[in-house]
Amino acid sequence: MSRSSATLIGFTAILLWSTLALATSSTGAVPPFLLTALTFTIGGAVGIAAGLARGVGLSVLRQPWPVWVHGIGGLFGYHFFYFSALKLAPPAEAGLVAYLWPLLIVLFSAFLPGERLRPAHVAGALMGLAGTVVLLGARAGGFGFAPEYVPGYLAAAACAVIWSVYSVASRRFARVPTEVVAGFCLATAALSALCHILFEPSVWPVGSEWLAVVALGIGPVGIAFYTWDIGMKRGDVRLLGVLSYAAPVLSTLLLVVAGFAAPSGALAIACALIVGGAAVATLLARR
Repeated sequence: MSRSSATLIGFTAILLWSTLALATSSTGAVPPFLLTALTFTIGGAVGIAAGLARGVGLSVLRQPWPVWVHGIGGLFGYHFFYFSALKLAPPAEAGLVAYLWPLLIVLFSAFLPGERLRPAHVAGALMGLAGTVVLLGARAGGFGFAPEYVPGYLAAAACAVIWSVYSVASRRFARVPTEVVAGFCLATAALSALCHILFEPSVWPVGSEWLAVVALGIGPVGIAFYTWDIGMKRGDVRLLGVLSYAAPVLSTLLLVVAGFAAPSGALAIACALIVGGAAVATLLARR
């Protein structure tokens, strides 16, 4: 597989993640850890089914313990701290801190062998971050980082670091088959189910809400993690980090099309910043 093909495959994960807000809004009042347990169970099943169809048996799950620490720590760790941040701090501020992970991916990629971080990559990532600030700030009517929400901000920062480290460190496990991600998903589902029992009331999906849960499990929580793994292991890590800032903008555009949000000047500015950042990172870095 060529580097450009792997990068394109990795970008499909970003496209799928942009549907999260729209699909999640259709799951009703299902609490977050229960929703995570359900969708990751489906996502893991998708991976196992695809592996069996390609002749890859369950023996592929026999991996050294560092592989499992990396995978489960990344998937479950990110979601645990993200949900904790949303409970301990206002969603807008927590979301902004958590969305430092694309910038961190770009910066951490400099530690990978054979990779070279150029100023254009950092500039593109910062433009993407600026676009995200504009977009999330407009949604919330501004930001107010209050001292009483410091635990929530720290939890959001932790999830940003965890996801960026997981993503970049995937290159270190390039020889581990992508089918192993199915095991990470199932382990994450089990741990999320335990957190649901300990911390949440049980509100199960009803009627058409199950369709939204299944769609989440197959797409943004299923296929996306497999394609992201391919992109991180074989594609352009820095470019994918910059392109990741497209997810919140695409997500908002989908909400506008579906009638859940109204178009705004902030959305246009965010689009311009993020598209410009991607252009800077792609064109200038190559020059």
